[in-house]
Amino acid sequence: MLYERGYGKDAAAIAMDAIAYARQQAYDAVLVDTAGRMQNNEPLMRALAKLIRENRPDLVLFVGEALVGNEAVDQLSRFNQALVDYSNEQDLRAIDGIVLTKFDTIDDKVGAAISMTYTTGQPIVFVGTGQRYVDLKSLNVQAVVTALFK
Repeated sequence: MLYERGYGKDAAAIAMDAIAYARQQAYDAVLVDTAGRMQNNEPLMRALAKLIRENRPDLVLFVGEALVGNEAVDQLSRFNQALVDYSNEQDLRAIDGIVLTKFDTIDDKVGAAISMTYTTGQPIVFVGTGQRYVDLKSLNVQAVVTALFK
């Protein structure tokens, strides 16, 4: 079920409405996609920090493309720092995990995935290998280690 209310509105309020709707419908989970929050866009990152502060999600996941290699580490670090910077001091919140898309296409760029977990101390929760929800997979650590030693 997609709960969509369009662009240019208060993301925190829409998320709150979606969570209330999900409770009424007895859904187990709500996935809030903030669609392209660039870490260097202060108004969007402030809006994201507000969404997190007001809705208190169980998980905050950074979604990035595995194809960009080490650039992903920089994106993730800046994103995580922006979340902290725009949070209230009593409600500091950073990411809880990472989702890497296009993971099936990276081959020798797998080292960036390791760097992302090292930099944040957070796990890669899912890797994307296609365009559908069923294409989200758990990270196969053995495959990553094998790729590193190729």
